[in-house]
Amino acid sequence: MPALASHRRIRSRSTKPSHAVGFTTAALAGAALLSTQSATAAPSDPKPSVEEVQKKVDDLYRQAGSATQEYNKAKEATAEKRREVDTLFEEAATRAEKLNESRRALGAYAAAQYRTGAVTPTAALLFADSPQAYFDQTQLMDRMTDQQRTAVTDYETRRAAAAKQRAEATKRLESLTDSQQALRISKEKVQTKLAEARTLLSKLTAEEKARLAAIEREKEAEARRRAEAKAKAEAEARARAEAEAERQRQESDQPPLETGTGTGDDAYATRADEVLAFARAQIGKPYVWGATGPSSYDCSGLTQAAWKAAGVDLPRTTWDQVEVGQRVATADLLPGDLVFFYDDISHVGIYIGDGKMIHAPKPGENVREESIYYMPIYGSVRPV
Repeated sequence: MPALASHRRIRSRSTKPSHAVGFTTAALAGAALLSTQSATAAPSDPKPSVEEVQKKVDDLYRQAGSATQEYNKAKEATAEKRREVDTLFEEAATRAEKLNESRRALGAYAAAQYRTGAVTPTAALLFADSPQAYFDQTQLMDRMTDQQRTAVTDYETRRAAAAKQRAEATKRLESLTDSQQALRISKEKVQTKLAEARTLLSKLTAEEKARLAAIEREKEAEARRRAEAKAKAEAEARARAEAEAERQRQESDQPPLETGTGTGDDAYATRADEVLAFARAQIGKPYVWGATGPSSYDCSGLTQAAWKAAGVDLPRTTWDQVEVGQRVATADLLPGDLVFFYDDISHVGIYIGDGKMIHAPKPGENVREESIYYMPIYGSVRPV
């Protein structure tokens, strides 16, 4: 009996501490795990600096500008295909009407044959009022047979042409549908870039926006210094080349080089005055991507409309406008010249003199005058 009691006491002591230790160990392990996770959890992304926001927004606007040119190009292509499809369907409708005329002619011949029935030459001669009447009727039927053959041939020709026209119109319509899809994609690409830029700017405080404006001014000043240094170097190089040409002329005892009468420059200046008058009248109107006026513009829409007012037709996109006319150096810019920006040639403005231009800047802003050194210059063109 004592041994049994001793056995029970030992079992009782060994059971209860076992549960307590197990629970405590699990709790400690859980606490340690939570502590470790808190210590190693990735901190939230730090808020971008104003400089980073400025760089990102500029890049997004530049990308949106490039996407806008893609949109403009796709829009032009789509409009051209729409005109082609409309023309083809109009021609198909005309061919269908001519086909119906041929079908009606065949129907008339078929009805005539049905009314007269199939009569043998012998029976026709017997039933004729006279041999002469028989021969007259036979000659008439021969002519009708020739007309029937011509009608059948004409019908088959027109049917084949109409089928070909319908097939071509259907093919062009499918191509138009593809172009419209590309147009939607270009539009979505622009909208996405602009939405990203707006979101970044909306998160800035008033102080940060003031800092951003100061950064913009610093950027413009630096760009001006770089452009002026480049223009000075170009002017010095040109002066050296002219001096060398004059030295060689004097050594060879040739007459002075003619510089022209200035008539061409005067004509250009007259057109440029018309371009600038139009552009100044648009100041204050909003930038809207894909717009060509008269109430709003994108950058190339404004330059196209301004030069059209002077009687010169420019292509729609910056990528095509930069290929028109004569390339000019920044130092040689004249009022009316087109100045293009960024390596992807996604922006353009109209030079007005004194290092300034009129342009449609970007969404949310209006047509205005601004320094050409605000953005990196790609190159410049004199349209005529």
